[in-house]
Amino acid sequence: MIPVPINDDRQFNNADGFAMVFDPAWQRCLKAGELDDQSLEERIETVLKHLSEHPFVQSEPTQARQVARFRVRLLDLDS
Repeated sequence: MIPVPINDDRQFNNADGFAMVFDPAWQRCLKAGELDDQSLEERIETVLKHLSEHPFVQSEPTQARQVARFRVRLLDLDS
C-alpha cells in the first residue's frame, strides 16, 4: 500500500490538522476503488493506513478514529 501524499508539508499534531488531510485522503482512496465493498469501519481503517505517518494518528490513534468517524458523518462520505 502506497501512503497517500500529504500536500502541505506542515503536519499539525491535532484534530484539525488531521481533519485537513483526512478528507482528501478519503476522496483519493474512494477514486482508487480502495473503499469498494468495505464496511464503514474498514473504510476508515484503509484511509488511516494511508495517513499512518501523520503525527496525530501516531500519538492519538483513538482520537484520530473518532475524528474520522465525525468527518464521515459530517460530510456524508459514507453514502
